[in-house]
Amino acid sequence: MYQFNEQFTKATSQFADVAANANRLALQNAEKAFGLQLATFEENANAAFAFFGELVDVRDFDGLKAVLPKGAQVARASTERSFGVAQEVFANTVKTNEAIGALAKGQFETVTAQAKAEVEKVTKAAKAK
Repeated sequence: MYQFNEQFTKATSQFADVAANANRLALQNAEKAFGLQLATFEENANAAFAFFGELVDVRDFDGLKAVLPKGAQVARASTERSFGVAQEVFANTVKTNEAIGALAKGQFETVTAQAKAEVEKVTKAAKAK
């Protein structure tokens, strides 16, 4: 009975370590994604407010015709920045999920190897009797 409790405690400890590592990876990914998105939002907001500042200074139709192409350029740049960051966040998430999967796979392989070793040990002990 004592041997079973020891094995259970060891397996539980290994599982807790893997779960902690997986949570750490997921948290780092979320932190990185939030930082990237926040920086992009800041850049886009600054560009938009700069454009609106110029737009407010327009006093006639000719001035408006001169400023509108810049507005389209600001919108396009903001969209491209946002799309690029979304792709980067997605790529980082895929890498993080692969790392978490590798941790889980390693845990299952370790537990399987330990279980096999115990079965072989018990089988040899039973054959010896």
